[in-house]
Amino acid sequence: MDRERQVFTVDLLERYATKGRGVITAMAAGNDVIVLGTSKGWVIRHDFGVGDSSDIDLCAGRPGEQSIHRVFVDPGGSHCIATVVGAGGAETYYTHAKWSKPRVLGRLKGLVVNAVAWNRQQITEASTKEVVLGTDDGQLYEIAVDEKDKREKYIKFLYELKELPQAFMGLQMETASLENGTRYYVMAVTPTRRYSFTGIGLLETVFASYLDRAVHFMELPGEVPNRQRTAFLYQAKKNDTFCMAFRSSCPNGDENFVENKALLDYSKLSKGSEVVKPTSMAVSEFHFLLLIGNKVKVVNRISEHIIEELHFDLTSESASRSGIIGLCSDATAGLFYAYDQNSVFQVSVNDEDRDMWKVYLDMKEYAAALANCRDPFQRDQVYLVQKFLIFLFDYFITEMERFAVGLQADAAFSSRDFERAASFYAKISYILSFEEVALKFISAGEQDALRTFLLHRLDNLTKDDKCQITMISTWATELYLDKINRLLLEEDSTVENHGVEYQSIIQEFCAFLSDSKDVLDEATTMKLLESYGRVEELVYFAGLKEQHEIVIHHYLQQGETKKALELLQKPAVPIDLQYKFAPDLIALDAYETVESWMGTKNLNPRKLIPAMMRYSSETHAKNETHEVIKYLEFCVHRLYNEDPGIHNLLLSLYAKQEDDSALLRFLQCKFGNGRDNVPDFFYDPKYALRLCLKEKRMRACVHIYSMMSMHEEAVALALQVDPELAMAEADKVEDDEDLRKKLWMMVAKHVIGQEKGTKRENIRKAIAFLKETDGLLKIEDILPFFPDFALIDDFKEAICSSLEDYNKQIEELKQEMNDATHGADNIRKDINALAQRYAVIDKDEDCGVCRRKILNVGGDYRISRGYTSVGPIAPFYVFPCGHAFHSECLIAHVTRCTTESQAECILDLQKQLTLFGDGTRKDLNGSMAEDSVSSTTNADKLRSQLDDAVAGECPYCGELMIREISLPFILAEESQEVDSWTIKPTNNLLTLRSISLPS
Repeated sequence: MDRERQVFTVDLLERYATKGRGVITAMAAGNDVIVLGTSKGWVIRHDFGVGDSSDIDLCAGRPGEQSIHRVFVDPGGSHCIATVVGAGGAETYYTHAKWSKPRVLGRLKGLVVNAVAWNRQQITEASTKEVVLGTDDGQLYEIAVDEKDKREKYIKFLYELKELPQAFMGLQMETASLENGTRYYVMAVTPTRRYSFTGIGLLETVFASYLDRAVHFMELPGEVPNRQRTAFLYQAKKNDTFCMAFRSSCPNGDENFVENKALLDYSKLSKGSEVVKPTSMAVSEFHFLLLIGNKVKVVNRISEHIIEELHFDLTSESASRSGIIGLCSDATAGLFYAYDQNSVFQVSVNDEDRDMWKVYLDMKEYAAALANCRDPFQRDQVYLVQKFLIFLFDYFITEMERFAVGLQADAAFSSRDFERAASFYAKISYILSFEEVALKFISAGEQDALRTFLLHRLDNLTKDDKCQITMISTWATELYLDKINRLLLEEDSTVENHGVEYQSIIQEFCAFLSDSKDVLDEATTMKLLESYGRVEELVYFAGLKEQHEIVIHHYLQQGETKKALELLQKPAVPIDLQYKFAPDLIALDAYETVESWMGTKNLNPRKLIPAMMRYSSETHAKNETHEVIKYLEFCVHRLYNEDPGIHNLLLSLYAKQEDDSALLRFLQCKFGNGRDNVPDFFYDPKYALRLCLKEKRMRACVHIYSMMSMHEEAVALALQVDPELAMAEADKVEDDEDLRKKLWMMVAKHVIGQEKGTKRENIRKAIAFLKETDGLLKIEDILPFFPDFALIDDFKEAICSSLEDYNKQIEELKQEMNDATHGADNIRKDINALAQRYAVIDKDEDCGVCRRKILNVGGDYRISRGYTSVGPIAPFYVFPCGHAFHSECLIAHVTRCTTESQAECILDLQKQLTLFGDGTRKDLNGSMAEDSVSSTTNADKLRSQLDDAVAGECPYCGELMIREISLPFILAEESQEVDSWTIKPTNNLLTLRSISLPS
């Protein structure tokens, strides 16, 4: 057979895989990793993914000969469990891919582990999660190991076979995450039985539940030998199912949690009468790999036919001894392995489902064959075989049926069984045309039979016959309406029978409309329903066609507000219908309408204003809840609506209520909640003021005036309502003392003018009023408001108190004047002391800029412009910090380091001082000029300005030095200095000179 067309191919992977550590006794694989167990107690790990290998001696420190009984590796290739048997008994070890030393599982000492089930759904590289171990004495254990802990987390006993103790030869575990926990599915295989365990919760809980109930098992024919017990296949791409194969049978599950099971008869695989049983097996998606002798027979799982035989390149030594020992599979990598005592062979799968469509086609399973087809050519072959057989069968059956149906239809029509005849005629397409059949029923006057014929004919039409379907459906609609009218006009039937038949035909007609809504012409059908006066059916059909406006209009006419609101709440109904029918809805049932509005999302309250204004214009009972106000309050306080129209409408409704408490609360509420760039109110204050004045809500007007900072108007209006309110408004002004006093004067004038008691009583009340102003008003402020004939004796106490206050103020002013005089004297003393201030300069003191002597006596320095020299010494500055500078050096340094504008100012002052100095010398040499005194004064002012600009602070200790930190080391004007240091290439050849060094 051509190697490229073979489904399974064999390649030699490792010739001497044990590295001299004995012969291979066990093997396992997962995720491109194979683990070998040897006869000398070594576990050898080959990782083909990274090209690495390692070995671990499990017999170190154990006496006698030791051999690896079984090795198990998880699907990820990280975790390994191995059982060693020898003279000292059995030991089970766990090792990780990252470990260099194994970990003995002490709890399992003396137990021979035959099978392991990994938790494939939850296992990770760092943790095994739950692992089930099966021993040769029929016990099940659960272990878990974390790589970082370097030891097992726990080892728990789970279950023991007591009825028929046998060794566990194979285990498989699956998990499924449910809402109430994790469900476990565990299969366990013994030589004669397959057990099933399942439950929700912890594994320990699942197995504990079988102490009180029977374990489900299935008897297996024959026995499972000890070499290769079972083979499992997990298929993630096919509904998360797995296949479990036994060497004696291949059940695909049981009634608990698997669906199919079947047995494979080995006699079909043998050529002679003697049945040769395989010594090992593996299972792929569509095939069994059976090891018989030194070759592997590949059997199709569906057809149970042998498709290939695989041969191995064995050494003469291996062939003469035991040959191929066993098979194992790597479900993660999709590979299979075979091994003898020294070598490992890889069995690769090459597109094994490519011919499965032929297998299913030969077995006449056409649906499965189509599902496995890869191209149109393969599908056409399946269709060709399938349809040809069906066509031959259907052709004869159809012709015979048509002939028989025609005879049955004519017989039924002749016997006046028109309903039965209609059903038969609907099946005929060629013997009689549609028109001929319809005319037969019309001629006989059988409208009901004609309707039955049309309905049956509709069932036989395909979706492509759109025009015929629409025409026949419309005709049937008219026949239904005619039947309903005839029932209404009949007078000879009893009322009871008439009602039952009428209701039945109405229900049938509505069901027909529902089934035919997509094929009936909307306009034509509605005209038919309207012409027959069938309003209920018209509304029903409009609902089917989503003509919601017609349905809602009908509900409103019938006064069924709740039904209309329920329809408007549906997501498919346009939101615009809410606004259109809002006036009618709120007029019919304001409470239900407002409740519906409050429960509807994405509703724009502004568009409901016309409906709410119309409702508000109607008269309502005093004790009736104003539903519009309730909805507007919901919008404002719950939805945080900021629409001025909504706020204005709510304010207008509050203003029309007899009780103005709600209006005042609304005006005092701050809707902005202190947010930035959000006003505290959204209504129009001018509109609110006009409305409140019109409705004579004076307290509300006072609040609005105050809010608009019209405090005088607020106080004037409050005095007409309540003097206490006026006082509160006057006290709100805090930042304008004059205005606050003016407002209190208005209140005082009103209070004094309104008193009607005796003169002395009025005076006492006026004095008490003064105390409420917190000293803002005095007795002399309110005296003009009393009549001229009031006696001064009545104000004696208040006047004396006022005079005492004035006396205290005078004393305080005197004290402040004395303190100011004393402070001025101190300042004069400080000025005089500053005029006499001096500094001592050492004769060797250097200038801070030029580093020459400050007190230099010689001609090295010329006298700075604008300064007068003291003998031969040049002018200089001395600062309190101790730094000293020649005046010329300081001016040059400050001018260089300061800003350009400041430097220009300093140079300009220096120039002006120079001019004044030259003019003064000329006057001294000649006659004294008239303005020499004034010129000297101006020169002193300029010199003072120059001193402030140059010597305001020490240039080395002040702000000027701080600013110099940000200046670069090389200034812009020093670019030429930088260029002088650059190395420029030259075109001339360099002449090398040899220099003889002295010896």
